[in-house]
Amino acid sequence: MKSEFFRSFLVVSLVACTTAAGAETVLERVSAGGKLVIAHRESSIPFSYLDENKKPVGYAMDLCLKIAEAVRQKTGAKAMQVELLMVTPANRIAMVESGKADMECGSTTNNAERREKVAFTIPHFITGARLLVRADSPVQRIEELGGKKLVSTKGTTPLKTAEQTNRSHLLRIDIVAAPDHGKAIDMLESGEVEAFVMDDVLLFGLAANRPKPGGLKVVGKFLTTEPLAIMLPKNDPAFKKLVDDEMRRLIVSKEIYPIYDKWFLKPIPPKNTALNMPVSYLLKDFWKYPTDIVPF
Repeated sequence: MKSEFFRSFLVVSLVACTTAAGAETVLERVSAGGKLVIAHRESSIPFSYLDENKKPVGYAMDLCLKIAEAVRQKTGAKAMQVELLMVTPANRIAMVESGKADMECGSTTNNAERREKVAFTIPHFITGARLLVRADSPVQRIEELGGKKLVSTKGTTPLKTAEQTNRSHLLRIDIVAAPDHGKAIDMLESGEVEAFVMDDVLLFGLAANRPKPGGLKVVGKFLTTEPLAIMLPKNDPAFKKLVDDEMRRLIVSKEIYPIYDKWFLKPIPPKNTALNMPVSYLLKDFWKYPTDIVPF
């Protein structure tokens, strides 16, 4: 019986190794006539969201289209098709990990926990989690939310940070997970919750595009430091190198700056309002020596 077991185990192991070794890379698939699949978000303003025509647009989307062109040139696949796939904060990692998407172009934080499942390229933004509250709210800090409701978006690092802070400081906050950013801000405006915790740049973008932007305000100190980067498959070094090289080229050549200005300093759809957020000193310093290595 033992010999039969070990023989079966060996066969299964060999099949698994052969499958892994023979797995098709992104560049191999595209070279053979396959599609490049870009995952995008619905409401991660201004990184990746749907405009008034339901077309995916944004800062991260523009960067991903630059990368797509680099893939086209590298593979020589002039007729390469780009498929756009909408994902949510809850399923975005699984979609890349499972191979259903080749890149996720949004506002995803590169951290150690996620790097166990997926890879990331050089950050295109550095932000931190803060609070969005109604304009008449006296709340300035998360510590003032004891006994009140706080919302964040399912599958995000700010939600996890809020839960950890709530437990460690015994704050007694009732934390609610919304399925997406749009639902979270709806809950805040309706009075269902007292505050919405998320990356501050997303909060500014979401608030600026509401029917009454002046009815909301971003408050509080940073609860986290979040390097945002395009998410990639974990075990595809050739594809990752191409993406890293293109991101590094965009940064070193400063070609990334007008793309940044387009989405953070100029009026953007759907409301044609500007976020007025120049490149931060933190991001400028990081871009002096662009790397995918982050200390988180």
